[in-house]
Amino acid sequence: MKMQKKFKAVPRLDEEQSIEIITKFVKNKIKESGAEGLVIGLSGGLDSTTTAYLCARSAKSEKILGLIMPTETTSPEDVEDAVSVARELGIKYEILNIEKLTKTFSGICPHFNNDKLANANLKARLRMILLYYHSNSMNRLVVGTGNRTELLVGYFTKYGDGGVDILPLGDLYKSDVKSIASYLKVPENILKKVPTAGLWSGQTDEDELGISYELLDLILYQLIDEGLSEQKVAWNLKISLDEVLRIKKMINVSQHKLLTPSIARIR
Repeated sequence: MKMQKKFKAVPRLDEEQSIEIITKFVKNKIKESGAEGLVIGLSGGLDSTTTAYLCARSAKSEKILGLIMPTETTSPEDVEDAVSVARELGIKYEILNIEKLTKTFSGICPHFNNDKLANANLKARLRMILLYYHSNSMNRLVVGTGNRTELLVGYFTKYGDGGVDILPLGDLYKSDVKSIASYLKVPENILKKVPTAGLWSGQTDEDELGISYELLDLILYQLIDEGLSEQKVAWNLKISLDEVLRIKKMINVSQHKLLTPSIARIR
């Protein structure tokens, strides 16, 4: 009789092997592109910190630039943590407050309003512009910090934090990132920090997603990696089918974010 598979957590990856694969990947991308280094946005959060630690294993510290780009909704603690990470790794960093840039739009755009999502995406796209300005002027690659969980459900801004050259964490679920961060000895306060993009006051990732990362990872793993049906996933995890269908819809409607723009084919 076939035993029922138990799903209490996403199967843990081999941290050392995963780190080796990622560092080799980053080194190869630098070589292939002829780039002279890396540029990364430092937020003080888990993903950007883990990415920075991996970059520091892949390139010399003087070849890495961290950009810290706060707004009025960024907590001082996050800025302090980002600075601390840069100093710990010995990489150069710049603090570029983008609040003035966001407010400039109210004076030049007649359609500017207080739409929370549009203004949050604006911040992400302004950060992308600054990252690529430094990338172009210094001949460096822009390193993204998105993970597999966020990529699958489209929890990123198209042409914002999704506008990057490489994604070292792109095949790691959020739970994988935590495991690797712990292995790399990322500071404990960052490991335990509540995930937030700081897009508006009080914003947290899990509130916005409407689900914990732990459960989201399990749903995604079973749907994508195990190829199970929505009904089977709901039964395995003892959750409502509606919740699984909601996540499946997020996956489907966000596919365009991972693809190049559609072309009207004539030939």
